[in-house]
Amino acid sequence: MAETLTEEKITFELNAIRKDLDYIKKHMVDIDTVLTPDEEARLEESLEEYKKGKAISLDDFEKEMDK
Repeated sequence: MAETLTEEKITFELNAIRKDLDYIKKHMVDIDTVLTPDEEARLEESLEEYKKGKAISLDDFEKEMDK
């Protein structure tokens, strides 16, 4: 009888752990999608330059670098 109670308790605990892991997986943030303040500032600067027409394509940049 004591062995059955222990197995039931272990099963209960494992199910609780599984539910917690499922919750964590659903709500976990991908660290690669979070910008540091420095990265955010550089992104904003880049977007402003793009809007002002100061940006060039990667192909053009690579052509300039080959010269």
